[in-house]
Amino acid sequence: MSSPLEIDYSQIASLLLKLPQEHSCRRLVSLVTQLISEWEDVALVRIWQTRPGDICDRCHMRDQCPTQVDCMHLVASRGHSIADPNANWNRLDGRFSRFPIGVRKVGHVAQTSESVTVNIREDKTWVANSDWAKDEKIKAINAQPLTFHGKMLGVLGIFLRKEIDPETANMQRIIADHVAMAISNAEAFEEIQLLKKQVELENEYLRTELEETQSYGDIVGRSECVKHVVSKIDLVAPTGANVLILGESGTGKELIAREIHRRSDRKGKPLIRVNCAGIPATLFESELFGHVKGAFTGALQDRPGRFEAAAGGTLFLDEIGEIPIDLQSKLLRVLQEGQYERVGEDTTRSVDARIVAATNRTLEKEVEAGRFREDLFYRLNVFPIEAPPLRKRLEDVPLLVAHFIKLISKKLNLSESRVSNSQIQKLKTYHWPGNIRELQNVIERAMITSRGQPLRFDFPENRGNIPASQRSPDSPIETPSILSEPELVAFNKANIIRALEACDGKVYGKDGAAALLELKPNTLASRMKKLGIVLRVKTDLI
Repeated sequence: MSSPLEIDYSQIASLLLKLPQEHSCRRLVSLVTQLISEWEDVALVRIWQTRPGDICDRCHMRDQCPTQVDCMHLVASRGHSIADPNANWNRLDGRFSRFPIGVRKVGHVAQTSESVTVNIREDKTWVANSDWAKDEKIKAINAQPLTFHGKMLGVLGIFLRKEIDPETANMQRIIADHVAMAISNAEAFEEIQLLKKQVELENEYLRTELEETQSYGDIVGRSECVKHVVSKIDLVAPTGANVLILGESGTGKELIAREIHRRSDRKGKPLIRVNCAGIPATLFESELFGHVKGAFTGALQDRPGRFEAAAGGTLFLDEIGEIPIDLQSKLLRVLQEGQYERVGEDTTRSVDARIVAATNRTLEKEVEAGRFREDLFYRLNVFPIEAPPLRKRLEDVPLLVAHFIKLISKKLNLSESRVSNSQIQKLKTYHWPGNIRELQNVIERAMITSRGQPLRFDFPENRGNIPASQRSPDSPIETPSILSEPELVAFNKANIIRALEACDGKVYGKDGAAALLELKPNTLASRMKKLGIVLRVKTDLI
């Protein structure tokens, strides 16, 4: 019979003093196992915590697991072998990395919240590997529940090379209680930090949303296309009906969604945007509906989804054509019944959120191809609004240019730049495949490079001007296929006059009419004299 285990109260005091100082649960359990493993006659210290099953398909105790839902996970391990110098007892994998609830000593303690203190000489039934215990001279096992306010947090297991007496067992019970309290405090601290981070992210998101709302709070334009869109917004905004916004990329679909929300009865509630094209397919359900702690790897805390965040307000589903087909049925259920479940949760939640969706795809073709549910399409397409491309509203270009110059000047801390009519004309003859977003980028680039001079705009060489059939009334006119000599002279004269007007009467220089017509200045001056063109200078800038 070996002598009883001796208690070193200084080591216990050192441990208890360090516990409250650690606010990371992972570092805390590692600290506990490290310090206890340094105590005399301690061979191995391990901590298991209750978590969802993650290796059920390959767990060697699967047949003994009653539920295959939750089990005990090994989260910290420290010790030293005397039989095998190369043994690594700090690893968290291996045969005993998982214990089903109720199985073996760890599972039994987790199920009953009762400690197990065994001297192997008296009871060998708790030893899983008697050869290992013999080789390592293990004399006793003490497994203590880690409970706090009645909640099972885990199990502390200590393997000893001396027998344990009741006094030492009671002392380890007290240590386990302090460890449990420290774990609970660390988990609470981590949750508070996570919530704080979420609030900070939400505040940042709201600040960004506010800046964008202030920047693009008014739809700029006076064209018939814009007037038609505004009239449809006025019609649908107060109704609460679902809206589907159609249009090419960069046409301002999000701006339309904001205006619908701003003019609705929900304007005092949040407008939450979801960029469906920017969410990985595996995270769609969690992003929209939320998840509970342990629902999947990395789900460390409960997290509300975008539907919950948009309660009482508007949920803007941008690029809705990107939602995976297998998730569309769940989205349809929310639209029809207003109900959903978080990932990993059985509780059904109700939500009241208006849906405004947008896409640059032709959803009818997506339905025909089997990539989009027909019933979901009809549920979304209650009131469609089409955002017109910029090439169909070129008369709005001067207003948009003035609008963006003010915004960009404020954003980049630049003085407001001037733009000549010739440059406006150049903008109006461009095809704008990137629409308003491209226009904004072109203006911003020009303002950065202008250095206080009037703005000049450059476009990629592989993107040509707009076809004649798509030109606005202010664009150069389309000519007949054959002109008589008098008609040709009149056309040339009119063309030169338009170029001079576009360049404010300037002939020479990079922004002069000669450069616009791709002629030498002397050649243009000669033709002007021959055609009897009197120079008229226009100096108005916007």
